[in-house]
Amino acid sequence: MENNRNWAGNYRYSASELHVPANVEQVQELVASSKQIKVLGTRHSFNSIADCTESLLSLQNLDQVIGLDRVNHQVTVEGGIRYGDLCQYLHNHGYALHNLASLPHITVAGACATATHGSGDRNGNLATVVASMEIVQADGNVVVFSRGQQDSDIAGAAVGLGGLGVVTKMTLDVIPAFQMSQHVYDNLPLVQLEEHFTDIFSSGYSVSLFTDWKQANFNQVWLKRNMVHQAANQAESEFFGAKLAASPRHPVPGHTAVNCSEQLGIPGPWHERLPHFRMEFTPSAGEELQSEYFVPRTEAYSALCALERIREHISPLLYVSEVRTIAEDHLWMSPCYKQESVAIHFTWKPDWEAVRHVLPLIEQQLAPFKARPHWGKLFTMPPAQVQSHYEKLPDFQKLLHKCDPQGKFRNAFLTDYVVGN
Repeated sequence: MENNRNWAGNYRYSASELHVPANVEQVQELVASSKQIKVLGTRHSFNSIADCTESLLSLQNLDQVIGLDRVNHQVTVEGGIRYGDLCQYLHNHGYALHNLASLPHITVAGACATATHGSGDRNGNLATVVASMEIVQADGNVVVFSRGQQDSDIAGAAVGLGGLGVVTKMTLDVIPAFQMSQHVYDNLPLVQLEEHFTDIFSSGYSVSLFTDWKQANFNQVWLKRNMVHQAANQAESEFFGAKLAASPRHPVPGHTAVNCSEQLGIPGPWHERLPHFRMEFTPSAGEELQSEYFVPRTEAYSALCALERIREHISPLLYVSEVRTIAEDHLWMSPCYKQESVAIHFTWKPDWEAVRHVLPLIEQQLAPFKARPHWGKLFTMPPAQVQSHYEKLPDFQKLLHKCDPQGKFRNAFLTDYVVGN
């Protein structure tokens, strides 16, 4: 298989062939005739969750908007559409999504399948707006999961981890388009979160803290505000001890801000401010590794202090670490299931041998807080520990068996961390 690496270049797929169907009928034929098959989105997962030894299927040709429902405030799209393209369409028609990830380059189906999240105190992860899904199951037939439909199990299917089938169509809730602004502040002391955690993270529609863990502080605060509710293009010169940045910033120290979303309080559309990076540029640092852990919001400051105690092990391998909040949800395999959460993200330098030795140290520090790893990123946590954090896992296992009784969409990752041997 040509081009057999993921986006970051750290993972090589082991499948023997890649299919790029032109329509749903071809998807059905491919799935029905395959022994084992997995779906690739934009290859932004850093582990083996999307891999298998037989066939891979790309939905890059199924990337269109199917329809906009102005009565029910919903949009229906094909599974391979990227957020950047969908967002431009929605904005042109006066609508928005409630939340976006850091990168607009990822596909809707792939992001939802792994509970990719975005940020904001009141913003659930991207899968929380999934109203219905059409999935091609192992036998090639199409099944529909829909909110409000009896026995549809949409709460289980929305974060399907690629195990239920090929998501060919999705209907998402949308909201009216809105304008946003973004300011960046430099050098927020970690200790400020002890007394002011809620004040800091409720100061904007979406708030991200960045640190390189060289000191007990955050190098940057990215404050994104909805201009409907406040004079969001105005900013105080100081933010809980941090100083307002006078020029644009990149989250990774030393990198140019040219590929980052507009800052300095300049108003702009929601889809050009919620992501950290512009659609037209290569995102983030390029070649990198990523890990991320979700902890209960109530334990977040203690968890960050626990990491601060081992920052000398973290900092030399790190590009940057990001901290953000996510609202709780009721999606079975979401790391934010029934839990107001804080995500602690690590963007690592491309040195897996070194990173794989520091991850157990991080996981040990976060173990008292029952940290849940991001499904699409790198972790070394034992499968039993991961499984213990998901009370709906038995129900999800039943759903997997119902949709795929022979394990056509199963791979080593799902066997280890979800299904069990």
